[in-house]
Amino acid sequence: MARMSAEERRESVIRAAMHEFARGGYYGTSTETIAKRVGVSQPYLFRLFPNKQAIFLAASERCLRDTREVFAAAVEGLSGEEAERAMANAYTRLITEDPDKLQMQLQMYVTVAAAEAAGDHELGELVRQGWMELWDTVHLPLGADPRETTTFMAYGMLINTLAAMGFPPGHRVWEGFYPSARTTGRLER
Repeated sequence: MARMSAEERRESVIRAAMHEFARGGYYGTSTETIAKRVGVSQPYLFRLFPNKQAIFLAASERCLRDTREVFAAAVEGLSGEEAERAMANAYTRLITEDPDKLQMQLQMYVTVAAAEAAGDHELGELVRQGWMELWDTVHLPLGADPRETTTFMAYGMLINTLAAMGFPPGHRVWEGFYPSARTTGRLER
């Protein structure tokens, strides 16, 4: 079996970190747990990333990038209401098929809030930068209308909240959403 390159190992760490941070949060996840999931030693982990925060930021950036890519693919050739519907349906599929994406997003917000409260603004700046890239990804297909973008993002946050609370598909809380959100809700585990 061929050995993994450092870049392949970094990718493996990012995937494992996203899963572990999604489940345990920043403060509840040890680098030892991430290293074990990947099958490397903790010292090797720190040759790939300088510290736990760098691993968390890499996982956060991957989560946001994956979401941006889903939106961008969904709106190819579309604009306005068609783009909005395509992105909403694609996002609902993303968090239904890969619950780690939703949980990682929620952990990012909690971690940034805790860091900001403790006076650490660096983490928040980096996560906010990624979130603004997400905003820009949906802004243009929605006609560069700030109100449309705000409404779309607000619905996304509501979907995050309802899915995180475990409202099942078909529950009445989904009635005001697009058909795919109404029928899929959240993936049952």
